[in-house]
Amino acid sequence: MPRKCLVINIDRCTGCDSCIVSCKFENHLPLGTFYNRVMQVGPTGTYPNIERYNLPVQCQQCTHARCVEVCPTGATMKDEETGIVTVDAETCIGCKTCMQACPYEVRVYNDGEPKYAMEFAVGFADAPQHVSNTVEKCTMCSNLIARGEKPMCVQACVGYARFFGDLDDPNSEVSKLIAEREWEQLLPEQGTNPSVYYLK
Repeated sequence: MPRKCLVINIDRCTGCDSCIVSCKFENHLPLGTFYNRVMQVGPTGTYPNIERYNLPVQCQQCTHARCVEVCPTGATMKDEETGIVTVDAETCIGCKTCMQACPYEVRVYNDGEPKYAMEFAVGFADAPQHVSNTVEKCTMCSNLIARGEKPMCVQACVGYARFFGDLDDPNSEVSKLIAEREWEQLLPEQGTNPSVYYLK
């Protein structure tokens, strides 16, 4: 099975929030809803050896996705062609079981009818719909991937900190980056084997 993944070079992330804004706009996300976050870590250490960095966080598209395992209706599923975890809004009953199972806290719940900043839809016409009383999350822009494009956060990254590709292809850019550089995954002790890799 192909395994689409993101590789993020933390050293290049400037904290400009381009990934957050482009994702929100192109996916026509409701007010208060974000698929991407950029967390500031630090400062840590002792002067003059002090470190502070930006940590982009979104759905980790886990190989062993707890959210898929616990979903009672099958609304949360893993796409067989890409390995990407998605949520079917028509099947989701809003029980939030997936949110409780996710160790990364990257899912959002549409509490009531979604509200928007503008009176008309923005972004891509084939972006996921936002349905009241359901859970949703980053789909790694599956609609763009289906058209042969990269996720919007990758396209919009002004620091060229994000890379997208097939981890099972040894000749892909992401595979080469992981082979050449030291990297880490978030919360490896959870055993979820995320598909987002952070270059050290």
